Amino acid sequence: MDVPQPNSVVTDSPDRVPPPRGAVGAQTPVTAPGADVDTSIWRVVDDPLIAASAAGALSGCRIAVKDLFAVAGHTIGAGNPTSLSHAPVESEHAAAVSLLMQEGADIAGIAQTDELACGLFGVNPHYGTPPNPAAPGRVPGGSSSGSASAVALGLADIGLGTDTAGSVRVPASYCGLYSLRPTHGIVSNAGRLALAPSFDTVGWITRTPQMLARVSEILLPQQHTQPIERPIMATDLFDLAEPSVRILLQQAARQLANRIGMPLQDATSTFAEHLGTWAEAMGVVQAAEMWQVHGRWLQMHRDAVPPRVATAITTGESIPIDYLVWARDTLSHARIILTDLIPPGTALVHPAAPTAAPPPGHASSDLGLRAATVLLTCAASAAGLPVLTTPGTQSADGPVGLSVVAAAGSDRALVAALAEHREISEPEPRQHP
Repeated sequence: MDVPQPNSVVTDSPDRVPPPRGAVGAQTPVTAPGADVDTSIWRVVDDPLIAASAAGALSGCRIAVKDLFAVAGHTIGAGNPTSLSHAPVESEHAAAVSLLMQEGADIAGIAQTDELACGLFGVNPHYGTPPNPAAPGRVPGGSSSGSASAVALGLADIGLGTDTAGSVRVPASYCGLYSLRPTHGIVSNAGRLALAPSFDTVGWITRTPQMLARVSEILLPQQHTQPIERPIMATDLFDLAEPSVRILLQQAARQLANRIGMPLQDATSTFAEHLGTWAEAMGVVQAAEMWQVHGRWLQMHRDAVPPRVATAITTGESIPIDYLVWARDTLSHARIILTDLIPPGTALVHPAAPTAAPPPGHASSDLGLRAATVLLTCAASAAGLPVLTTPGTQSADGPVGLSVVAAAGSDRALVAALAEHREISEPEPRQHP
């Protein structure tokens, strides 16, 4: 995550919640008893950790729950040992967790996240980097890193995560998976550690479009929207991808359109020229909101986080009022531009990330890659639009995905359009004896 200075951007990072629910001081073991548990993926895991509360459409499926969601009987650690040690035991499940369990899904475990969900790459200094089986030796993407890794490895069928500036979209791209970042505010955040409220969403990751559709049917509210009939390839956004994958991604976009039976139109000028300004504005607002909810915790635990995270949070304390007003006005203008460009029935296709997954060392040190990635994710976050991410192409370094953005409230139309994408068959859910 970059510090929000002028002409800079910020990636996903959560707000520290107000006083949490439950009894303070109880502890949860780092892992469930048993050998061969990869603690870079799981904070706690079992078979299952918690069984479904009822039979339903997801019976036999397993959820990897990002360590930002309340799971009854467990604490929320947010990828940070100090946060974990002071967390209460949760008395009830987060709303999204409960809905999935009511439809038959078991909780496989609580999955790791980037520290305080502060990142886009999946590198956690305390617990390690979860593996990416689609690109061995490279990061899985973050901050929903453990959830994505568990799904990619077949250890879970559903990765429940969050997305503020790409934290389900980037892992889906790097691991060759499917994800949905829904319209801002339409899926309940109850029971989940708060993220920057202007941008945060619950999100989910799966191996197949069919499973994505099943989860979406449960978590999305009923919507009466125009079907997607006009996919557009934003060629100016493809120019932001690394040259070695740009043509491959454009070919993949056309193939995707062919599979769902819709002609793909080219648009040489969409909103690429605004992205630097929008990313800066989003970073300013996000930093201010981070300080509002993280500041008190950080003052008590400054040594518990590395300088990068501490600086990102404390920067929000001193943002000038006129800079914050400019940022909010800029984001309002971005929403107007995107509403005109992507009306109901239209979907905009662009690269989900500029490159394949980098190695961990590169991910930690390359601020240019971080900024380039946020350029591709910030527009939908700024406008609160739904984004469906699909596998795109297989480069020499690993997968690079495609993101499909639709009008606000068009989530079900977006998922329905992808439902015709049958290239990858869905395995039968595992049945418990």
